[in-house]
Amino acid sequence: MYDEKFTLESEVGDMDFFKSNAGNLALLSLLLVGVLAASVLFPSMPNVFSSVKMNNPCSPSVMNTIAASKDDLEKALKEVSMADKTVIISMVNKAYVESEEKTMLDLFMESFWSGEGTRSLVNHLLLVTVDQTAFDRCMFLRLRCYRLWIDDMDSEGEKLYMSDEFIKMMWRRTLFLADVLRRGYSFIFTDMDVIWLRNPFTRLSQDQREDLQISCDRFYGDSWSAANPINTGFYYVRSNSKTVALFEAWYAMKANSTGKKEQDVLQEMRDMGELSRLGIKVRYLDTLYFSGFCQDSRDFGAVITVHANCCRTINAKVADLWAVLHDWNRFKAFTNQTSSFQWSNRTACIQSW
Repeated sequence: MYDEKFTLESEVGDMDFFKSNAGNLALLSLLLVGVLAASVLFPSMPNVFSSVKMNNPCSPSVMNTIAASKDDLEKALKEVSMADKTVIISMVNKAYVESEEKTMLDLFMESFWSGEGTRSLVNHLLLVTVDQTAFDRCMFLRLRCYRLWIDDMDSEGEKLYMSDEFIKMMWRRTLFLADVLRRGYSFIFTDMDVIWLRNPFTRLSQDQREDLQISCDRFYGDSWSAANPINTGFYYVRSNSKTVALFEAWYAMKANSTGKKEQDVLQEMRDMGELSRLGIKVRYLDTLYFSGFCQDSRDFGAVITVHANCCRTINAKVADLWAVLHDWNRFKAFTNQTSSFQWSNRTACIQSW
């Protein structure tokens, strides 16, 4: 750097300037010779020139270091991944972590504590936070957190069902999850308004040929029937070339789907045969196990998850999901009376409309 600068200045300067600085040049030359000699005689001494080179942001060694370092998402996924590169993902914003009483995040995490065989699954849960408040709260709770930056929308407030902001958030979620698949990670995606009462991996198929296992608003008795209306609030997808192609095609439909949420578009793709064309094998999850407010599980002894679907506002979801947890804890205390247990009424969600 110094020699290049000196050469440039000598080209634009005059000979008198060069002569006037000859003494300084000679002194500098002696100093450089001394440093080089010392580095030969005492190889353990720090190499001054290598340090200067490393400080150059354009040097090959620095650029290689930057290229070799893994990005934050890859690091976060690796930290929560199971041995087979499976992760559990949920998304959270400010509206889910701030409340005068219990929050949706509190409720979600409480279900992992109260559920059967669910506590260890928290080690594989990645919370994708879409604003700083949610990220700070996540970190405070010492959970595994990833900050997703969204530039083209307000990501903090409550997103009412089918509002423009709600639809934007759903599509941004799809784009993010496509990136996860491209990195080779399979995942369960779960909305935060899904209560986990048992370990879903005990019921989900481990058949590698099944690409997508997805929850339904209502289940009509056949796990392979396209008549089942899907719900993207809970699903398990394996990472492979087919599912990557599916998510890319799915997101590509966004531009021509104004006013439609991603779930509607995925269902249309299925109904038009697009999933079959891509070779996607889909299992539709029975609401006996993966239930929701649209269609309750009939069996406390079998239910695995409860989703606050068919409900419009966060406050209503929180109120009725706390009732679900209360019902669950009551059931666990009286396991010899399984057949007599019924869910509490979904009063708040019914009134949310």
